[in-house]
Amino acid sequence: MTLRERLSRPDILVAPGIYDGLTARFAERAGFEAAYLSGASICYGRFALPDIGLVTATEAADALAAIRERATIPLVVDIDTGFGNALNVQRTVRLFERNGADALQLEDQISPKRCGHLRDKGVIPAAEMAGKIKAALDARRSAETLIVARTDAIAVEGFERAVERAEAYVEAGADVLFVEAPPTSEKLAEVGKRFGKRLPVLANMVEGGRTPVLPASELQALGFRIAIFPGGTARAVAHALERYFAGLKEAGTTAGMADAMYDFAGLTGALGTDAILEAAKRYDMKDRP
Repeated sequence: MTLRERLSRPDILVAPGIYDGLTARFAERAGFEAAYLSGASICYGRFALPDIGLVTATEAADALAAIRERATIPLVVDIDTGFGNALNVQRTVRLFERNGADALQLEDQISPKRCGHLRDKGVIPAAEMAGKIKAALDARRSAETLIVARTDAIAVEGFERAVERAEAYVEAGADVLFVEAPPTSEKLAEVGKRFGKRLPVLANMVEGGRTPVLPASELQALGFRIAIFPGGTARAVAHALERYFAGLKEAGTTAGMADAMYDFAGLTGALGTDAILEAAKRYDMKDRP
């Protein structure tokens, strides 16, 4: 089933945030139908940097390629501002589509951008963003590669202006709509009611962010068809690392943490090591005549 087909269903799609092959592997093992390659989480997980536009297109594309080697589920990929103007957007779309993206999320912030839940953002003119959406649509090789249009205008221009921008982005042909950081459940409901019957609408759940974190079932009732939890994985891993390193530093051993970590066999099993080694046997020619 393609991502487009999945989003045509009424039941909401939950996509956890990932940032490398390991997080993608465990999201897929948990039974998720799709995952979200978060630009913020690449910043956090690969570089220990905040999400303020410091990751390059090549670094994000390389992360996607590494994930796609093992991940089979659809991937929604954050491409920030498209890394430049409309022509840059086209190169970005072609690169990320080649590397295995099923959907590409493009936002209307100025460059360098910053996390949608940080203050002091700026947005480009709505007409410029509409042109970038059209450029992205023209650049994709397959109509099954979805273009997700995101507006960050609530924090800059207010809710009503953000809704006007969203209307323009739908008119430009976006496949999925993403209105970033509605500050209340009521504003979330307004977005879902206004757009949810016209195209798939995405809700962004950021723990400690500007938008209330609601269960997927409630978001579905509000008209959303996809919910992402982009940074939750990185935050959970960071919390686990803090506890792990503190325990090792204090005790000088990991023995007391056995119930909170995989042992060697457990992790190699989770990674499918036996199946990979078994597949390799067909190429072992040393004992063949």
